[in-house]
Amino acid sequence: MLNDDLLKKILRETGTFDAKGLASLLGELKAKDPKMTLEAYLLKEKKMPEEMLYRIAAQYYKLPFIGLREIPVRQDILFLIPEAIATSHKIVAYEKTPDELRVATLDPTDLQTFEFIKRKTGLRLRVFYTNPSSLEDALKQYRQSLSAELGALTKTPSKGEEGEEGDEKELSKLAEDIPIVRVVDSIMEHAILDGASDIHIEPTEADVTVRFRVDGVLRPVMNFPKAVAPGIVARLKILSNLKLDEHRMPQDGRFKIEASNYKFSVRVSVLPVIDGEKIVMRLLAETATALSLDQLGFQPKAKNTVARNIKKPHGIIMVTGPTGSGKSTTLYSILGILNTPKVNISTIEDPVEYRMRGVNQSQVNPRIGFTFAAGLRSLLRQDPNVIMVGEIRDQETAEIAVQAAMTGHLVLGTLHTNDAATALPRLLDMGVPPFLIAFTANIIVGQRLVRKICPNCVRSYKMPTHMVEQLREQIDIDGIWKTLQREEIVGKDQTIEDTTFWRGSGCAQCNHEGYKGRLGIYEVLEVTPEMSKLIVDKADSDAIKKQAFDEGMMTMIEDGFAKAVKALTTIEEILRVTKD
Repeated sequence: MLNDDLLKKILRETGTFDAKGLASLLGELKAKDPKMTLEAYLLKEKKMPEEMLYRIAAQYYKLPFIGLREIPVRQDILFLIPEAIATSHKIVAYEKTPDELRVATLDPTDLQTFEFIKRKTGLRLRVFYTNPSSLEDALKQYRQSLSAELGALTKTPSKGEEGEEGDEKELSKLAEDIPIVRVVDSIMEHAILDGASDIHIEPTEADVTVRFRVDGVLRPVMNFPKAVAPGIVARLKILSNLKLDEHRMPQDGRFKIEASNYKFSVRVSVLPVIDGEKIVMRLLAETATALSLDQLGFQPKAKNTVARNIKKPHGIIMVTGPTGSGKSTTLYSILGILNTPKVNISTIEDPVEYRMRGVNQSQVNPRIGFTFAAGLRSLLRQDPNVIMVGEIRDQETAEIAVQAAMTGHLVLGTLHTNDAATALPRLLDMGVPPFLIAFTANIIVGQRLVRKICPNCVRSYKMPTHMVEQLREQIDIDGIWKTLQREEIVGKDQTIEDTTFWRGSGCAQCNHEGYKGRLGIYEVLEVTPEMSKLIVDKADSDAIKKQAFDEGMMTMIEDGFAKAVKALTTIEEILRVTKD
């Protein structure tokens, strides 16, 4: 599909219509049906053949055109690009030489997909442009091929009594079937290409739904026949070294997938549900590197506060936020800064998400009594300089962490609270004496992750007065604006209505969502002498927040608006992640 703006540009720049002819065409379209797209009008009303229109588009992109209708594609060439990727990214492989792969696409700007295919196949790509109906014909060859292979699997293996040997043998055989292996490989490759953090495989009464969590938001990706479910589950259980014939109890495992350009550790959780077994997989990139404070997205003042406090030889640095707010990434980035041959860094995590060279990482195992508290006690006997505790979740762990900070160690940890100010009373609730918190806490970092605007389809807009009034009903927009003026992020006399904001219009590169990638919004609370007095007096979170604000702390929502002004994210996204 060619959107109206792009098609106008193509028709004008290829000389198909001059300015007068295009204006006349648009006038006809408006009179006929303003809701009709320009492409639909040209094809239906002007009787222009689809192939002719897309040949003109190929001329605009300076690419050769290929019609795939009469071209039989060999199965081994077709499946060089997994079906899920071919369907979602509108690209098929149709011809191959020893060193070149010819592909037909509807999106010549999708460079990320081209690079992925080049690395996967090890072949040079020659890109051709095609038309939608031609591509759809080629995609049907996937479905015909896979349907034929899945036909043999339409009979779900019978489940015998618990522990019955035949059941395990049948499932093991099913997991090795070529179409099942291909389905699972396709799901994994598609998830990696889309930058998914989690894969959800969910059995329903009628079929199997696959959803990916991309940039923190779940989206449906593909559906498979119900008969394929036992094979997919069995295949993933074998990869994760789990019990094949256990269908009634939850199971957890992990496996690795590796290629020349990526290496992922996959955490697998299997949960029995009414319609079968649901699988959730967390993808952890082992090739991920620690980010700098600038790359994390700290404002200059907050960055200086963090940098100053991680240089201290002892104390506690706490990162707070809900699950999936990027706390681990922030801690690993701080560890990356501290990680030198002169210091001994040890961690206790649940689980170890990223491997770091030069860091001694341990994973808790409550089944054998290796808890955060027990692990932390052992770490203190390992002569550490820096300790990272994956999560401070109980009184015992909190007390040991505070004692470690008092005895000359720098302790990094996470806490599940809504903001930085709430973390200090939370430690009090755990039973840690207030004077110990006041003496050992260095900084508390509160954070969330917001989606970034897709740079390929970013558009500017001004906020009308009625929208500003709606914002005032939800948040203290005037207070936020005063902070942005104080921090010189916007001009002193600049109003919200005068300010340019940004959003993505949606394109193929961002799956038409307007967002691609994520960044953090932060609040950094430094424990100053005045703050210590409040902690000793057992002040509540409101008093602590007011003191932090008086000392110049930007709240998460203020940091978010600062990033919205800089065209990094949208106001809608900030409100989504910061609302209680």
